[in-house]
Amino acid sequence: MDALPLSRLDTTLALARGVTRLLADHGLVSVLEVPLANGRRADVMALTASGEIWIIETKSCLADFAVDSKWPDYVEYCDRFFFGVTEDFPRDLIPEDVGLIVADGFGGAILRESPTRPLAGARRKAVTLLFARIAAMRLTGL
Repeated sequence: MDALPLSRLDTTLALARGVTRLLADHGLVSVLEVPLANGRRADVMALTASGEIWIIETKSCLADFAVDSKWPDYVEYCDRFFFGVTEDFPRDLIPEDVGLIVADGFGGAILRESPTRPLAGARRKAVTLLFARIAAMRLTGL
């Protein structure tokens, strides 16, 4: 008997889990669903040991990607921006000037590095403090 296909929510959750596992394998710590000062919400935000900030916008299906024109708004809040997609996502739709991660519920791979766009000092401080506060609140269960 064939397994039933995952629902879109299940696919999205598995994709986020695989992305965070991949990031951890590369020494990054990550937080999901990070509200940004511009009113957007980053699917995954990660921090390197040196303080570089990455944002990964996960796309579980073509329909999810097709209706999302807001992704450029995330670029001003990170040093590197990636799309995280499933194995069967049409990768040729991902813009060439951003990074590309392919993942499933168990892990993933960085298929294309993101160009580095260093944040200004004040923005870096604000985003890093946001990251730390969200992580601490979630750790304490608030």
